[in-house]
Amino acid sequence: MQKLPASVGWLWVKEGFSLFRKQPFEMATLFLSYMFLMLALGILPVIGQLLPLLLVPVFSMSFMQACLQVEQGKKVYPNLLVTGFRSPSLVPLLKLGVLYVVAAIVAVLASAPVDGGLFLEVMSGRKALDAETLRGSNMTLAMMFSALVYTPATMAFWYAAPLIAWQRMGVGKALFYSFFAVQRSGRAFLVYGLAWVLVGVLLPAILSSVVALIFGRLLVVSLVLIPLSLVLTVVMYCSFYPTYTHVFGRPGETPQPGQDKLEA
Repeated sequence: MQKLPASVGWLWVKEGFSLFRKQPFEMATLFLSYMFLMLALGILPVIGQLLPLLLVPVFSMSFMQACLQVEQGKKVYPNLLVTGFRSPSLVPLLKLGVLYVVAAIVAVLASAPVDGGLFLEVMSGRKALDAETLRGSNMTLAMMFSALVYTPATMAFWYAAPLIAWQRMGVGKALFYSFFAVQRSGRAFLVYGLAWVLVGVLLPAILSSVVALIFGRLLVVSLVLIPLSLVLTVVMYCSFYPTYTHVFGRPGETPQPGQDKLEA
């Protein structure tokens, strides 16, 4: 795995756009199919809130495989959503999903002392999220603290699924390599994160404000903002793929000279 300069973080974003431009309709359809499936799973009683998080590693391989096929000039179809379920690594991916759930629960529980457990109650569905709930609370601070607690887990999970599926690593080894790969390229990830704040948050906010000033209608703003948000979200998913290939190479690719070899 390679230690990358900060500038590569912006390159990942650009490559995400490049992958999306090659098959925009197909990638958008794959994403919308995924969102529809997640909404359907969310309807299930009791486990409906946990299943989408549990299956994140499995479905993440659908988008990674889609990006690989786009790169190879192959057509992307919605049936790629079952890629992870057909993988010989399905069981390890599901184990990784369990760790996703555990890490998320720990991060939310850790925020309880900050706001008296309000964020925990909202996340568990015991309290509605509205203006009255937020007024005078420390919930925003609790959410920030929860995100901070979850950061090491994010580093460990970032590459874990493709390392399990494509390099046949065990769960523990994949988490280990993922964490230190992200740590080694920390500056690149910092630029990558800031770039997405700029492109994915500030740009839509500025554009919607301009459209609102020109047309003054919420419907027009929605007609611009919703498709833009969809496109940017799919591009972000596409950009996950180059973050992997720049560090670990493409699936089946022989490591380049100067690239650290992964231990067997």
